[in-house]
Amino acid sequence: MCVRFLGLLLVWFPGVLHAQTTSCSAPTLDGGFFAPKQETYADGTKLSYTCNEGRKLAVPGWWTMSTCQNGQWSHEPQCIDETSCLPPTIPNAIYDVNSKGWYEEGDKIRIKCLEGYEHKDRHATAVCQNGAWPSLPVCERSTESCSEPPKMPHAVIIDMKSQEVFAEGSELLYECEDGFTTEGTDEKKIYCLYGNWTESRPCRPSSSTGSNEGDSGTFQSISVDKCGRFPLVENGIPTENSPLSLKYTCNDFYKLVGPAIVVCYRNSMWSDVPICKDTSCRVDTTRYPDLKPAGIKILRDGESMKLTCTDVWNFENFPKFSCKNGRVESTECEYHLELITMSFTRKRKRWTCHDNECEPPHT
Repeated sequence: MCVRFLGLLLVWFPGVLHAQTTSCSAPTLDGGFFAPKQETYADGTKLSYTCNEGRKLAVPGWWTMSTCQNGQWSHEPQCIDETSCLPPTIPNAIYDVNSKGWYEEGDKIRIKCLEGYEHKDRHATAVCQNGAWPSLPVCERSTESCSEPPKMPHAVIIDMKSQEVFAEGSELLYECEDGFTTEGTDEKKIYCLYGNWTESRPCRPSSSTGSNEGDSGTFQSISVDKCGRFPLVENGIPTENSPLSLKYTCNDFYKLVGPAIVVCYRNSMWSDVPICKDTSCRVDTTRYPDLKPAGIKILRDGESMKLTCTDVWNFENFPKFSCKNGRVESTECEYHLELITMSFTRKRKRWTCHDNECEPPHT
């Protein structure tokens, strides 16, 4: 009988421990109050709370609730100064969210627009002032971005993200319906160029019959010398020519968008040709009040450069400018400890001082 009683205790004792670990202690709410008032709360209990005058919730609203879940509150009840700011909502943009979940007065955030969107009026930062964001940046759709691609007969877009706007230069793969194919062995792609999608190679029946033999044969490739003069691609040249195809490359500072390989069809027409897009960036230093005038700097796509800010406290500052697909991204003026130390070192070498008397350095 004694053994059975101990067995019963071993079965139920872990349950008691589990019940203790899932309860929540009363939160510490500085500058506010909550209900119901208890020392501990069972799992699933909802706690209502609000803040006193001069304080506000760290979440939207003037009152809210938090739930005890597995020994933790679903969010820690907290009251912050009313001059602090909650994270702003900016459509079509992202930014680094403060780990606290809110911002003190004077905190600054830098916004980055999603692909296909651009900053309106070159405005990319916001500052928390008196509990609000008085001037939030706007990310508007770029004039060179594309909407959803048009319907393609006997084809379907594959690996397409669910989105309404596609950045200029985007490419999408498509696949033909069973029993249909396109001419050529290259991947089937369409490209977003200057606000419009390029024409796709049509999906045509795979097997030829008497009624469509001439039509399908039209898109068979033949020697490139049968199409006459090579297609002109502005800022690009054909290289690595073969008897059946041309391969285009772009000049410096330009990026190839579209099919690099061009073939000649039996109807003496060329296949789709690419475009060489200028993806370089031009930074006019005279348009940045905080920069020392240095004329116009040109960056290649993917290239970065440090420019010089106007002196602050006699220390040099070097913001970083980067070029990405023809758009400039920049950081603010930053101080570099190494440069500051070198500056102090140079100044110390100018004079030799002993007992409050200084002599100029020897030449």
